[in-house]
Amino acid sequence: MDLGLSGRVYIVTGGSKGLGFATAAALTADGARVVLASRGAGGVAAAVERLGGPSVAVGIAADLADPATPGLLAATARDSFGRLDGALVSVGGPPPGTAAGVGDEQWREAFESVFLGAVRAVRVFAGELPDGGAIGMVLSSSVRSPITGLGISNGLRPGLAMVAKDMADEFGPRGVRIVGLLPGRVSTDRMRQLDAANPAAREQALAGIPLGRYGEPEEFGKVAAFLLSPAAGYVTGSLVAVDGGALRAL
Repeated sequence: MDLGLSGRVYIVTGGSKGLGFATAAALTADGARVVLASRGAGGVAAAVERLGGPSVAVGIAADLADPATPGLLAATARDSFGRLDGALVSVGGPPPGTAAGVGDEQWREAFESVFLGAVRAVRVFAGELPDGGAIGMVLSSSVRSPITGLGISNGLRPGLAMVAKDMADEFGPRGVRIVGLLPGRVSTDRMRQLDAANPAAREQALAGIPLGRYGEPEEFGKVAAFLLSPAAGYVTGSLVAVDGGALRAL
């Protein structure tokens, strides 16, 4: 299937590794160009090289908690490639801990980056996209079912899912689509860290995944690339689980 990505330009935050990088790789493999953003300059530079260099990707060391970041990324896309067609908004997961066990400062820091940073980015990007533009918000399966030991994620991600739906309503009349992606257990660095801290949780999680395994980042990236592409032009406001069937809720 031709996804219609050739020549299109996308911003990918959290794009130096994990789900963000996998999405950037899927987009560029189908002919798109990308602007990658992540907090570490070295990781961004390495990711750009892995994707094929400045003809297909440019990188910016930036933090979504900084209010200036979304505008900077949009300007970089236009300066580098002459257009902007969409974005994948992915931010690092908040620290583990129960909702009652973490302190005010951890909640505040997570809200600034995971919640407000993502909302601001979507608002800015969507306001600049043309008819046919699309934004994907990387959320979590915690949108529909809490994950033991990730209290902050359990608190913030469902709110972001409702933001995605609200903004889909707001920007839909302009032809701009907003979707949410709900990754389950995918083999990223963060997932490996969480499993190392609680090995029993891995076995319990595997027992609850109908496909019997963790997903690979590339599997998530291909789903995200499809949803951002013109091939998914009638999909908006939807929350798409990429979880091997683990979620039992509708």
